[in-house]
Amino acid sequence: MTQTFEIFLTATPGFESALLAEAEAAGLIGELTQGGVTMTGGWPDVWRANLVLRGATRVLVRIGSFMAFHLAQLDKRAHKFPWADVLRTDIPLRVEVTTNRKSKIYHAGAATQRIETALKANGYQISAEAELVVKLRIDDNRVTISVDTSGESLHKRGHKQGVGKAPMRETLASLFLRDCGYQGTEPVLDPMCGSGTFVIEAAEIAAGLYPGRSRSFAFEQLASFDPAAWDAMRQHSPTPTDLRFYGSDRDAGAIRMSRENADRAGVTDLTTFDTLPVDALMRPDGPPGLVICNPPYGDRIGNPKLLFGLYATLGQTLKAQFSGWRVGIVTSDAALANATGLPFKPKGAPVPHGGLKVWLFQTGKL
Repeated sequence: MTQTFEIFLTATPGFESALLAEAEAAGLIGELTQGGVTMTGGWPDVWRANLVLRGATRVLVRIGSFMAFHLAQLDKRAHKFPWADVLRTDIPLRVEVTTNRKSKIYHAGAATQRIETALKANGYQISAEAELVVKLRIDDNRVTISVDTSGESLHKRGHKQGVGKAPMRETLASLFLRDCGYQGTEPVLDPMCGSGTFVIEAAEIAAGLYPGRSRSFAFEQLASFDPAAWDAMRQHSPTPTDLRFYGSDRDAGAIRMSRENADRAGVTDLTTFDTLPVDALMRPDGPPGLVICNPPYGDRIGNPKLLFGLYATLGQTLKAQFSGWRVGIVTSDAALANATGLPFKPKGAPVPHGGLKVWLFQTGKL
């Protein structure tokens, strides 16, 4: 358990800095690299990253590397690689190889075949359906071997079974909340809540609930896994909070899904969901907080020409009802955002969502 290695936290493009800030706040110190955050640590750090980080997509462990200038050399060194330090022979594996033209080995299919042959020779089972993935990157003739310790993408918390059209991933929702300055100390309201992702994520943050508390991870199938140490790490009491979190939507089916998802997440007592159109939205009792939503936009849902009225109504309602609150709106269309008439700050970097580039448009206090 004292072994240390390089750990790579993968981020949604555009959110690398936000993920670094979250990791450091959790005591996982790293540095920005292309596509995410790189840190050095041991297996307990890997488990903790999977358990507590809301914004990471996956946690990869780089278990070794070597130089290979041709396939015969790759084959020989793969046969001698100490796979047993990390992998178990009773757990099926899947191999993924990426390479580039800077390397003399540039055919990913041929490289994959060599690695699979070496693993089979060492007693491992190869399966295209295996959940445990060994990843190789061949860059400038250096072969870097990693294991995906997450399994399913970390946005799959295990709570949101009901989803509507174009749902917001939990990882993205948490990072948009962070970008809006949300730290779990104020109420949050989503007037177009869909399946409730923003509301549930905000409630979990306020309650101090670990995002990975209800799911399993690929690292549980590795030779390095210590069930007792993992069980101790997962033991965590919620943080008491008097805050409330609100979602509304004109679709009664969406509200039903939101309530069911909140119940599975264990935040029913902190959340309120109502079937309401935007123009019927009322400011809840209590202190001001954050309004955040992912409204329809034409490339995602519907005709953009029919949405300008919806955005204008949203802006009018927020300006009339939510003095002192901040607003965050996620959309692919600046013209739709501007139709709200809200005083947005300059937008940040684009973020991929549902095959589109979207931006977070946010205000200061209204």
